[in-house]
Formats: sequence, C-alpha cells, structure tokens
Amino acid sequence: MQTSQKHFTEPDDTEILTAPRNKTTKRIFIAATRMNDGKTTTSLALFSALRSITPRVGFIKPVGQRFIEVEGHQIDEDSVLLNHIFNVNIPIHAMSPIAIHHTFTRQYLENPLSNHTGLIDKMCRAFDRAAFQQDYIIIEGTGHAGVGSVFDLSNANVAKRLDAKVIIVARGGIGRPIDEIALNKAVFEAAGVQIIGAIINKVEPDKIEMVEKYCRIALERMDIPLLGCIPHEAKLTQPNLEQVVEETNGRWLNGRKQGSANRINKVIIGAMAAKGLVEHLDSGVLIITPGDREDIILSAIASESIGESKAIAGIILTRSILPHPKLMEMLAQTKIPVVLCPEDSYKVASKVNSMTVKTQPGDKDKIPIIKDLITKNIDLEAILHAFDSRD
Repeated sequence: MQTSQKHFTEPDDTEILTAPRNKTTKRIFIAATRMNDGKTTTSLALFSALRSITPRVGFIKPVGQRFIEVEGHQIDEDSVLLNHIFNVNIPIHAMSPIAIHHTFTRQYLENPLSNHTGLIDKMCRAFDRAAFQQDYIIIEGTGHAGVGSVFDLSNANVAKRLDAKVIIVARGGIGRPIDEIALNKAVFEAAGVQIIGAIINKVEPDKIEMVEKYCRIALERMDIPLLGCIPHEAKLTQPNLEQVVEETNGRWLNGRKQGSANRINKVIIGAMAAKGLVEHLDSGVLIITPGDREDIILSAIASESIGESKAIAGIILTRSILPHPKLMEMLAQTKIPVVLCPEDSYKVASKVNSMTVKTQPGDKDKIPIIKDLITKNIDLEAILHAFDSRD
C-alpha cells in the first residue's frame, strides 16, 4: 500500500478552529454501547492490525475521564497505555487533549458558549497534530453515543466534528446488544455520522456461531454490517496481585517484587480445614484468610518448600491480623506474596470477584492475546473498504 505525504501547518494562535484542517487522514471512531464493553481492547487491536498494513497510524482519545499526570498534562490512561505499547511517536498531550476532572461539568455550565469554543479549538488542534502524516487514525470514544452531551461534546458530536466513521462495540448476546446498537445508531445518524459496522465482544466461546448468525441477521435489517464476534477471553478479565492490593487497600508483607504481576484466576476463602485446602494450592490461586489461621499459612509454606505447589498467586491476610512473629519469619524465607488487608475475608473476596479489570501498560501477557483476537475474528477488509470512496 502506498502512503501519501501529508502537509501540516500549525494554525496561528489567534485563529480559533471549529474543525480540523486535516482532510485526508482516514478516521475510525470506536464507540461502545456501555462502559467496559471493550473500546480500549478494540482500539489496541485495530491499531496493531492497521500497523501491519501501514506504519502511518495515529491515535487520539479526545475526551478522557480516567487520567494521570504526564509531563505536566492530564492524560487519559488509555492514551498512555497505547503509547506505551506501540510508541506512537505523537506528543502525548495531542493524544489526550481534554480531561474530565471532577469539577469540569460545573465549570463548563457556568459559561457554556465561551468554554465550548475553547474546547473545540483545543480538540481540533490536537487532532491535527495526532493525524499529521498518518494514513489512518483511531479515535477512541468515552462510551455510548450520548456520553458527554452535558458539556456539548457527546461521542456523536465529536465524531461529526472530526469527520469520522464509527464502529460500535457491544457486549455479547443477541437481544440486548442489538437493542443498544439501535439506540446508538439513532443518535449517531441524527448527528450525520456514518456507522461502518458493529463488533459483538465478550461472547461465550460455545455460543459464537449462534450469536454471529442471529446478530448478523438483525444488524442487516438495520443496514449495519457485522464486523465480527470476539470470544470472551478469561485472561483479559483476570487482575494481577498489584491491582488486587490497590482495590482492597492492602499492604504488602512479603514477595512484592516477585509476585505483584501474578495473575489471579481463582479465589479461595480459607474457611475450610487446612487439610482440605492443600489440593487447591496451584498457580493462579489467591488465598484469602484471617491472619490467625496459622494452619492454612503453614500449609502454603510447607507446600512450597516440598515443591507440591505450582506457586500460588498469593495470600491475603484479613482483619489486619498478623501471624505469629515466628510464622512471619518463615514467610520471609519464601517467595509467597503476602498482603495484609483491614476488612474481613468475605468483603475482600467480594471486592476481588467484582473488580473491573482494564489492561495496564505492564500487562505484557495480555497484548498478544488482544492482537490475536482481532486478527482472527474481525473483518479488517470490510473496515478498509468503508474508506474506498475517500481514496
């Protein structure tokens, strides 16, 4: 594929932009029907897929709600993640121009007209920089089509302003995702935005064929192509131990260096006798138990020392109860990750099981899985074909 050199001139500071100057870069806007439906996963994987076709791929998340401080700017976490993985070679502030902090909406509503003009100008300038000399740019939205309407930057309005074509991501099923896609379709089309397809994400593997068949039929009636169904991948929803510690307000006692990245695939509450627990001591297992259940702690230590265990993910000691000092000394001689939490075992277990796990820059084990899911299950040619008329 041949790429064309695009010319970019930074607008004069006195000029207020109402639309990007860039008219040539092909824009793909990733929206979703709900939170945590897979926008970021789709953006990561689609970015990777496009990079296999051309090195000229950009990224921007115009409006971000979860951000961190980077180089003096409030930068959305997803922009940081994608830049960390792909080294996008775009100034990070251009990839995340608008951060929605806790007083943002109130401040905006105090003077909507003036504030809106400034936000549009800032977004368009950032877009022009992020899209400079790119053949494609991925634009990640913040939720469904209407999110951001309170400050006049809904996903539908942003997609229209940036002249982007939309892909809608919905969670696995048939009835509910189709209904939600229909609602989003109405909002995007009212704004004059073209939808180039839908992706059904997190489908149970044994239902892929059925969901794909009937979603395709339903979407065809709405004149929306089904771009593919992505199977649910358990590993993408499994937290690592560092994330669990943060979620439960825990404190590390042992094994942080070796165990912070340990992936949790099973949680066991140490309410049974230690004898019954031994058979569950396996890789990926997190044991949650009060600190005074020394029989359970001894079983974990003994299991590691005689090599019966496949390195459990860790132990969380609850109610802020520390084991006997001699037992703490024994734990310090092991590589078992141990964390202390203030709440009781059932509250801690409930928090762990209900965690929403987002991909982090350190999740190197997840990135190949994400790329593979898109490569195998999404019709990339159909996405590219949607831009044929603009070539």
